[in-house]
Amino acid sequence: MTDKQQGYNISDTMRELIRDNIMLLPVISRFDIPFGFGDSPIGEICRQNSVDADTFLCVCNLLSGYKYDASSISLHSLMGYLKRAHTSFLEIELPRIRHNMIDAINNWSADEAALLLIRFYDDYVIEVRKHMECENNIIFEYVNRLLRGETDENFNISHYSTSHADTATKLKELKDIFIYHYKQQDSARLSRVLFDIIMCERDMMSHFEVENRLFVPEVEKLERGLSKSKTSLATASGIDGPDTESRRPLSELSEREIEIIRSLAQGKGNKQIADELCISVHTVATHRRNISAKLEIHTAAGLTVFAIMHHLVDINDVKPI
Repeated sequence: MTDKQQGYNISDTMRELIRDNIMLLPVISRFDIPFGFGDSPIGEICRQNSVDADTFLCVCNLLSGYKYDASSISLHSLMGYLKRAHTSFLEIELPRIRHNMIDAINNWSADEAALLLIRFYDDYVIEVRKHMECENNIIFEYVNRLLRGETDENFNISHYSTSHADTATKLKELKDIFIYHYKQQDSARLSRVLFDIIMCERDMMSHFEVENRLFVPEVEKLERGLSKSKTSLATASGIDGPDTESRRPLSELSEREIEIIRSLAQGKGNKQIADELCISVHTVATHRRNISAKLEIHTAAGLTVFAIMHHLVDINDVKPI
């Protein structure tokens, strides 16, 4: 039995890890570690497969409810894990659920409700694909630039951390509809669908836990380090920062709200903003209401003037309202 206060360590064997928590099997494959490792210790297996052992152990301990140490994880290794998790969801888990749903429907009366559930699921998969491709193509590329020492004044990881919290909600809704509202006499195939949905829901929640508790804090730490270095260089060069008084209204706004104001000033509509920030149109509308309440500015034209006055956009980038 693993000591919860100590968690897994490099001298434990992979066999012991799996015996303790069988749900870590996907974690092993997503670190690109092949099976067939016998009784070899975790440290040796990670070394043989060029996997950062501290990162691997941190993820395994976190998902097993044990004490974990995130002080020395590798962002490069963690991003590789997250990318392979995205591939697993999009190419294996979600298609399998749909296949089993279709198989079950072929044995039902194929009524309108069943077809609507398929459509509901397909819409959900589109949303998940959009979210994960945004992470792969935008977020991870941003982090790679940070790792190269390149900063971006117009973006930070808080944009990401507020945009993916609800991705698993629809999967839970679909599960609940099947369990509590859909009547089906022959439930054997339906049970298989439900089992797949429940396991995928758990897997996705674990995935988000790794993102929220390991990935985002580590990127924030990197951002702070680069920002501090940049400020130190500016101070050493005798360069003053922006006037504090003129920046005060901005302190009332979140980074996401500032990004939306900037987008509005550039002439973008709610749908385009939602697509670019990987959030829903409803979320954009909510942010706009919050912005108006904070600034007491209720028109796009007014927010455009605000953006220009506070140097959120270059006047040449402003589109006519």
